[in-house]
Parts: sequence; structure tokens; C-alpha cells
Amino acid sequence: MSIGQQLTFEVIGVDWHQERVWVSAAACEDPALRAFLLGLRRGATHQGQVLSVHNFGVFVNLDGEPDQCTGFIRLPELSWRSFDHPADVVTAGQRVAGEIIGIDTRRGQVQLSLKPLQEDPLLPFADQAGLVTTGRVTKLIPFGAFVRIADGIEGLVHNTEFRDEPVEDPGQIVSEGDEITVRIVEVDLARRRLALSARNLPQSGKRSV
Repeated sequence: MSIGQQLTFEVIGVDWHQERVWVSAAACEDPALRAFLLGLRRGATHQGQVLSVHNFGVFVNLDGEPDQCTGFIRLPELSWRSFDHPADVVTAGQRVAGEIIGIDTRRGQVQLSLKPLQEDPLLPFADQAGLVTTGRVTKLIPFGAFVRIADGIEGLVHNTEFRDEPVEDPGQIVSEGDEITVRIVEVDLARRRLALSARNLPQSGKRSV
């Protein structure tokens, strides 16, 4: 750039206190890319083909984009269910459809989420408070244990919910891999939290393999 040069840029922020306007020339370097991005809208469903899968996320060639990969899916937006690696959910070359949750004209990137088009596995449990079921202990933490009661559904048994007497260490009661009986105490769909209790429930004492 040089002094006096005419620029086309995008306003990306205004600082009223310091009377400054923040702009981006990068957002306007590629007119075709900018036109494509401005034609999208948040909340819309868009399709594309998976370009590559990495341990930090997935790149997607969106339908209609110019000669540049614009789609990206972060790990939390791939699936409601737990997985070890993104390749367990999608593979290179696969066609996918996702909801647009972010459009960045400076980086030339579109954030996608596959989850809105998937069935939320927690919904069937929304009105199941009081249900007694079995689950596997997946993780111990200082104040309780996480128990998986269904595929993609884990809840917390707090230390106060193992028995009537206080429990300082959940490891005194259960170990990872144990299969225990629990009662659903509360289902919080907004925060996606499931509270469980094992108090006054018969336990087989068997450990799942």
C-alpha cells in the first residue's frame, strides 16, 4: 500500500470512545468470494463435500463457492454423540448438509454445524425425571462420577447422591467401567445437563467388561 492509494474495505468495528473505525481490506480482495459469502445467511442449511478431516475440525467445499474452500466444522458441531476423532463422524469426499452458524468475510470462512440437522439424543429423556435405569461409569471427578445411560447421553452422579452418608471420594463407591443403577433426577435441556442419583437403589456390584 502507499499513501494516497484508493482502497476498498469492509468496516469490521467502530470505537466510539476513541473515534476510530476498524476496517479490513482482506475481506474485499476477492470479489467473487465476497459475493458468495454475502449471499449466505445465518441459520440457513447449506450442502457441500468434505475436503479434509483433522483432529481440530473438518474442512468442507461448499456448493457454489469460488475456487477456495470456505466451509469449516468445529469438533463440538459435528455430532451430539461422543467420538474419539472427527473421522468417526465424517470422511473425506462425503456429502454433508449443515446449518450456517457464522460467516467471516475477512477469513473467507463459513462456520457450519451438523447438529441442528441431527436428532438430539437428550430429547427423549426430557420428561423422564424419576426413571430408574442402568449405565456405565465413564469418568470419575472429585465431586462425583459421570455415567452413560444411552448412546451420547451422560449424566452426573454427585457425591451426595451415592448414599445417605457423605462420600468424599467417588472412587470409594465406583470405578470407571462399573455398571450401576441410577435414577434420573433432573434433565436440563438448555444447559444440556443430566442429574442422576444412585441413592437407595439396589446395586449388583458387577463391573462391565
